[in-house]
Amino acid sequence: MNPIRILFLVFLIMPFSQLHAADAERQTNLITISGKVQTKAGVPVEFTQVYLNGTRFGGTTNAKGEFRFGAPAGTYTLVVHSMIFKEFEKTIDVPAAGELELPVIVVAEENLTLNEVVVTGQFRPQSLQNSVYKVRTINSQMIRQSGATEVRQLLEQQLGVSFRNDHMTGEADIQLMGMSGQNVKVLLDGLPLIDRGSRRQSLSQVDLNLIERIEIVEGPMSVQYGTDALAGVINLISKKGNRSNEGISITGRILEETAGREYSPITGEGVHNLHLGVGYVHRTGIHGNANFTRNEFGGWQGNATGRGRQWRPRKQLMGGTTVGFRNDGIDIWYRLNYLDETIYGPGNPNPLTNLATDLDFLTTRFTHQLQGRWVNPGMGLVISGMVSYQDLKRRTLTTTYNPTTGDRRLTMGAGDQDVSLFDNLFTRVTASKRFHNNISLLAGLERRHDHGSGDRKQGSPTITDVSAFVSAEWILGSFNLRPGLRFSHNSVYQAPPVIPSINTLLKINDWIDFRASYAMGFRAPALRELYFWFFNANHSIKGNTNLRAEHSDSFIGSLTFNPVISNRLRISASFSGFYNSFNDMIAIGVYANDPSINTFINILRHKTTGGTIEARIDAENWQAGMGVSHIGRYNRFSETFEAELFHWSPEFNANLLYNVERINTSFLFTYKYTGRRPFPEVVVVDGNQTLRTAHIDGFHQANFTITKSLHRFANLQVGARNLFNVVSVHNSALARGGGHGTTGAMSVGYGRSWFAGLIFNID
Repeated sequence: MNPIRILFLVFLIMPFSQLHAADAERQTNLITISGKVQTKAGVPVEFTQVYLNGTRFGGTTNAKGEFRFGAPAGTYTLVVHSMIFKEFEKTIDVPAAGELELPVIVVAEENLTLNEVVVTGQFRPQSLQNSVYKVRTINSQMIRQSGATEVRQLLEQQLGVSFRNDHMTGEADIQLMGMSGQNVKVLLDGLPLIDRGSRRQSLSQVDLNLIERIEIVEGPMSVQYGTDALAGVINLISKKGNRSNEGISITGRILEETAGREYSPITGEGVHNLHLGVGYVHRTGIHGNANFTRNEFGGWQGNATGRGRQWRPRKQLMGGTTVGFRNDGIDIWYRLNYLDETIYGPGNPNPLTNLATDLDFLTTRFTHQLQGRWVNPGMGLVISGMVSYQDLKRRTLTTTYNPTTGDRRLTMGAGDQDVSLFDNLFTRVTASKRFHNNISLLAGLERRHDHGSGDRKQGSPTITDVSAFVSAEWILGSFNLRPGLRFSHNSVYQAPPVIPSINTLLKINDWIDFRASYAMGFRAPALRELYFWFFNANHSIKGNTNLRAEHSDSFIGSLTFNPVISNRLRISASFSGFYNSFNDMIAIGVYANDPSINTFINILRHKTTGGTIEARIDAENWQAGMGVSHIGRYNRFSETFEAELFHWSPEFNANLLYNVERINTSFLFTYKYTGRRPFPEVVVVDGNQTLRTAHIDGFHQANFTITKSLHRFANLQVGARNLFNVVSVHNSALARGGGHGTTGAMSVGYGRSWFAGLIFNID
């Protein structure tokens, strides 16, 4: 048998052997143990694990904080394990007969700013303070108060996150800590979302109305999540039904926004967002929901004339349904999401023919997702599984339109009616076992199968990747150590035989934490990079089947301060630095045998480094945060072309949220400065390639939102985006990039916009 499979089976079987041993100890006469867990303020602590240490006996508190389970007679250590409260332990004696009713258990809250729970990269849900990773979160309050209608509007306010717009396709590419979107893993509840190319289009194709929070982990996560996670992971966590909210719930949202000065009500110019969702939760744990969303952007004319638009119009129809069952130990659910998106490209009529050429992009996406999780608190055992199937179709529709007669006809040029198909079958299973309070082990197996076809693909290629991974965590007093290994086999390229990582957490005292990590990352060449082939009057791009997989070495360190000031005032600050060295990075370059053709190439070396300082204050009625980062990028394109120094660019952001309780109103202000960014580029001058330094100018962004509670079921929102009215910034690049990139000004926004919306939630 394959040694990788043997290793995986050993780690997977180990928890079951422990479980079998515990079952052998089981006695027929179990004594009922009951009690209640609450905070110092008397608030019930719901859905918290209560168990007898070293046994399989335990349970979970209900919505009233009460628990009840059976166990044999004897002396045990009772453990109350919570993600946001300090762990509680108490020795108890279980009698040989009758019942044991324990006095009320009072648990203490962890240091305030870090009581937020994270799941990305964790063995089990974990508080920020106890995570070995430095995780940034955009919580439900920030999402709700921002008035955002898409994920991008939230992410672009974060340090180290930026977007570059492509007006040819109407899409944008994300960058995280100096790395482009092809190195950023986008997850939906842990499911990797597929994209047709290197840009992360999936970020704009997720319904933000269904997202509870966003978790961002910087640095390679290749051991846990495989390919594409060199720069980090963005995990979108969806809303889940709460068993304490039994019955029917109805949610809805209507938002209208201008596009600069352009606007028409309900449809056409401006932004129009409509959402409706219905959910049901039964006391037995059965739950389900259905939702529908329409996003419409009428485009922005800007400097364009006639029918032309500087920003393409876009229309999205999104729907989905979820059904599942959840109790104290089991959580299983199935979700179907559907997207129908059209990005329009109206053109101006030719003066000679009176015919306009319109270029539209039509996308449909089906996502089937089945997930399950089984938890045994007493044994510290968690088994999770995921199966998904994603089907993505993207069609290019090119037509001629006669504005006088209204006649519309298909064109017959090369690539004018292209259809690209992508489908992905993904399976993942993990098992984690807590052997003692200070030792945990996680093992997993993952299989991914990608298939693509279309006019711009060479044939109908497929890529299959099978991986096994294992990670352990030792808690040695105030020191946490988590090493990990991943083993992969890929059907197309030579994957690195072993991907290692090691993460550490040192709790210097109750309010100072230090984290340090090393990780190797890798990224497999995508279908588009290997097999893409497109030539017409405007494009000359070919795939490269000789591409090598990217791999990187990354070092990250951070120091976090969380002093306890008072129950009403909390302060946190962090200092972090990183260094990433990438080999064989894949990018678009000039074809060696013909400078007029673009192709995908391996850059010899790419590096990023930098640091970040962040601080936050939480008071009774207000929250404030600010941060600054400085990121450097270095490229070595070949033995001939090498940038001599790192090219540095700064960023600064700040936010302030203020609540006025007497009028039930909150005010949110966010600001970000993206500094001047220099970068190297290879250009062709007189038939010869040469290296020069170009730059993109810096710019300011700011948003302001007012949220007024009209009723406990309804909120009114008004606000403004892009307060500095930024439309574009100077870009001194001379070369075209990526087949679609253009020289000249880089578009940032469509000017200052104003919005108003109504949100309601009826339980």
